[in-house]
Amino acid sequence: MAKQKKFIFVTGGVLSSIGKGIAAASIGMLMEQRGIKVTMIKMDPYLNVDPGTMSPFQHGEVFVLDDGSETDLDLGHYSRFVEKAYFTKKNSFTTGRIYDAVIRRERAGGYLGKTVQVIPHITDEIKKHILEGSDDADLTIVEVGGTVGDIESLPFLEAIRQMRADQGAANVLFVHLTLVPYIAAAGELKTKPTQHSVKELREIGIQPDILLCRSDRKLPKDVKDKIGLFCNVPGEQVFSAVDVSSIYEVPLYFHEEALDEKIGEKLGIWTGRPDLSKWKEMVDKIKSPSGEVTIGIVGKYTDWRDSYKSLSESLIHGGVANDVRVQMLYIDSEEIEQGKNEDLLRSVDGILVPGGFGERGIEGKIKAIEFARKEKIPFFGICLGMQLAVVEFARNCAGIPDAHSAEFKPEGKSNVIDLMESQRGVSDKGGTMRLGGYVCNVLAKSGSKATKAFAAYGKEQVTERHRHRFEVANKFRPQLEEKGLLVTGRHVSKIDGTELVEMIELANHPYFLGCQFHPEFLSKPLAPHPLFSSFIKAAVDVGGKTQKKLKGIG
Repeated sequence: MAKQKKFIFVTGGVLSSIGKGIAAASIGMLMEQRGIKVTMIKMDPYLNVDPGTMSPFQHGEVFVLDDGSETDLDLGHYSRFVEKAYFTKKNSFTTGRIYDAVIRRERAGGYLGKTVQVIPHITDEIKKHILEGSDDADLTIVEVGGTVGDIESLPFLEAIRQMRADQGAANVLFVHLTLVPYIAAAGELKTKPTQHSVKELREIGIQPDILLCRSDRKLPKDVKDKIGLFCNVPGEQVFSAVDVSSIYEVPLYFHEEALDEKIGEKLGIWTGRPDLSKWKEMVDKIKSPSGEVTIGIVGKYTDWRDSYKSLSESLIHGGVANDVRVQMLYIDSEEIEQGKNEDLLRSVDGILVPGGFGERGIEGKIKAIEFARKEKIPFFGICLGMQLAVVEFARNCAGIPDAHSAEFKPEGKSNVIDLMESQRGVSDKGGTMRLGGYVCNVLAKSGSKATKAFAAYGKEQVTERHRHRFEVANKFRPQLEEKGLLVTGRHVSKIDGTELVEMIELANHPYFLGCQFHPEFLSKPLAPHPLFSSFIKAAVDVGGKTQKKLKGIG
């Protein structure tokens, strides 16, 4: 007889960005540490089929999975917190994808002439996606995007209401994250926002089982009891979700509050206590490091930090690996382009140029790369950052002064960055993208020395995740390599057998490395990505020694 699946549905109220993703990921981490096979799903209420074409200013970063799925940034949180789960396209879906599936089925005659409606057809499709995403896990944690009260979320909320009837009340748990603000003028915590949020949920037929109350302080028992009384929830099922200095403290705090024990009890899952010793050790290193480095992140989405969420977390992980705190200094590449912010580049221990799309700020990034190369500052270029490092090297070291990328100068004669031949003429934006996991062959040695790539990975073949449509143009490679550009990572295309550049380095530099892929999508707090660990180590070893000698840009 098949084991009965268990489900936890996490909703949020009062306001957006309250922390549902971290809360859901923390619950997943705790239950996994108790020996439960966990998976997680994110349901987003917007009509885009996926976030792939959305501006980072609208929705933050796009998190890419091995299968090439472009997903919500909360999948990144899940990946960093839940160690053993393997996420695919099934673990993230939107209203747009649900409606697209239903409309396609209707056009194909799949509903046999019936009137297609939100209930039952849209809600049935949502439930179908949830069950498919649960795969063979014992416990599926589903985060409902948006805020209770938003019209967009109603089909999702109705679907999860039905799930309790479908799966049995003992197998479904509703967790609601809400806000309990402290009003300084009154000198007290206010429970009314939580009361109204739960009232909204109950009006559509969902009675939360557990309340997570976001606040800047721990809720005293009398406040929990008051919330429980007005929200029809026992006071022992009302938990504090306090603000913490690091998101990685959240599961430890939840465990102290015995949230995981209560979840196990409510769902009838009997387990041993979790071993959180390694997690605690990691959090201690984040809170009390032995040193500090400053990394300058040169980009154009610097006003919206969620655009670089996985990147910033990966730098923290690299700091943990080296027992240092990583201070991140976001530097607007457009301002560098205008001759501003040069003093900021002088102040950092390492320079990172991340990925991105569009021409804005490109020359500023190239200036920052030139600065790092000339002044021997540890440099790490990711995706577009690597491509622009090749452009900068071509212009200033390889005798190709008009070198550029076909992304920004399509008719250029010296585009050292270009589309693969197989991608030319493809009009669909997604059709030209190299998305998901690809094998990279790592060069072990250059001459008698190990390459920085091999020193970091310790092996000659790795798989990394990609999200781009332009590549280093192979016709320029001999000229670039002759002048000292090392190609230390390669991929052989399955499309046409073309060898594609995956990683580049400079041998006569303390640390100058670029990669075509996105290593930040694979970094975890307990398993920092090797390239971030090696970059931060270089910033520790080299950065402080070179800062005082810095001059100017260009």
